[in-house]
Amino acid sequence: MTAPGQLTPHSGMPAIKAPTDGSYTIVHLAAEYSPFARVGGLAEAAMGLANFQVKAGATVVVFLPLYRSVRDHAPDLAPIGRPVHIELGYRGQEVRFFREVNAPPGPKVVFVDIPEYFNRSGLYGEGGRDYADNARRFAMFCRAVLAGIPRLIAGKVLIHAHDWHTSLTLMYMRTYGDLREQYAGTPTVLSVHNAGYQGHFPESSMGEIGLPPEVYNFAQAEWYGRINYLKTGLAFADMVVTVSPTHARELRTPGGGFGLQEMFNWLGNRFTGITNGIDQRVWSPETDDQITANYSREDTSDKAKCKASLQRTFGLPQRRRTPMFGLTGRMVTQKGIDLILNSRLVWNLDAHFVFLGAGEKKYEEALAALAGARPNNIGVQFDFTDRLEHRLMAGADIFLMPSQYEPCGLTQMRAQKYGALVVGRRVGGIADTVDDDVTGFLFDEFQPAALDRAISRALARWSERAEWAPRMYEAMGRDFGWEVSANRYADVYRRAVEIARYGR
Repeated sequence: MTAPGQLTPHSGMPAIKAPTDGSYTIVHLAAEYSPFARVGGLAEAAMGLANFQVKAGATVVVFLPLYRSVRDHAPDLAPIGRPVHIELGYRGQEVRFFREVNAPPGPKVVFVDIPEYFNRSGLYGEGGRDYADNARRFAMFCRAVLAGIPRLIAGKVLIHAHDWHTSLTLMYMRTYGDLREQYAGTPTVLSVHNAGYQGHFPESSMGEIGLPPEVYNFAQAEWYGRINYLKTGLAFADMVVTVSPTHARELRTPGGGFGLQEMFNWLGNRFTGITNGIDQRVWSPETDDQITANYSREDTSDKAKCKASLQRTFGLPQRRRTPMFGLTGRMVTQKGIDLILNSRLVWNLDAHFVFLGAGEKKYEEALAALAGARPNNIGVQFDFTDRLEHRLMAGADIFLMPSQYEPCGLTQMRAQKYGALVVGRRVGGIADTVDDDVTGFLFDEFQPAALDRAISRALARWSERAEWAPRMYEAMGRDFGWEVSANRYADVYRRAVEIARYGR
């Protein structure tokens, strides 16, 4: 590999200083980070953790590709450092780094500018198809970050990579001669937000992503004759975290490991599950300025105004005593949309169901057909907005989450804070954050009949105010903040430091 030349700080945007106490700067690498680039829960989870770490006194830097969408939220950017030339695989690339001018307090976000790969309308693809060059796009992002860290950040760093898009970072820094020396003793953590997405690419991609041949083996990068980015990250990380304790147990099983269960078991005590948190200042019905009326745990009477507003928004009759079910998220197989479409109650119950979010064309078409068949009962909106998500939480009585699998999930936490009890499948983070017949109604089998039984149990409680009100009160009082989770991450970081220093 050709080592890039030294990069000196640009006079307009100085390099990032080291912590004064000599501690590590936490460096997050993510393909999504709210509000700049968001497709799923990764963006908010990474942002939430980074923000809380800053509040706790840490110095935190986030590296994110400079997508076209970044300009919508940060139109005024300035370079930090001069352009750097990076060699990866068969060819080189010029990379620039930018930061937001007059950025708000919080983590320092560095945008990695490689226009050929990231100045596009989508993050991962367009028109329902992934970009054909995703293997090199994210490999180049990983390699660029490793070139930028020692030039833009002073002092010691701890590298925290998120999901498959950034996993090659950990391999590069342990196998490339110049990087191995430069990053000797640097602790690493890999967060697995969704192991259903692993970054599979053909063996022929090895050259363009600079994968050393000796790494392409069954214990590291190879997976059934293909390169597996996530598996590679698992092989080289000091510590690995997934986003809930239950999901950590699921990932160690043949039925829940997505083909990587042997890797998760091999990690032993270097693998753990930590439930994500939510920003309870943003998701609070008492102070939320995006909902029709504010209400509190002690007085939920104005939730009725939010319900009426939600009914109007989705073109449904305003009926206070008609139960309102809500679902928001990506309309994909993982979210259990097949159970919804085959539910006897969804097709026949005298209730309101509203669905918010885009996804696979077949599901969008099927939900639209369902709404057309039951216009007084079903409402759909595929154009997702944050404002509408807040209003759905505030207006719904019951929140649906019949997921096939759910590593953590954030929406079930938000729903409970707004007094919408959860009907969900007992998997992953749902099992860790919803108590059956206390703050929600859980089911086990991935079958429409099991969903219907849980809905029936919820409606039996909802029909009796004396039964429903205490459960709302309990749900709204749950603490889903980042405090406990962030403290557990601090323990993981300490373990990573020890491993990097003394070995596994």
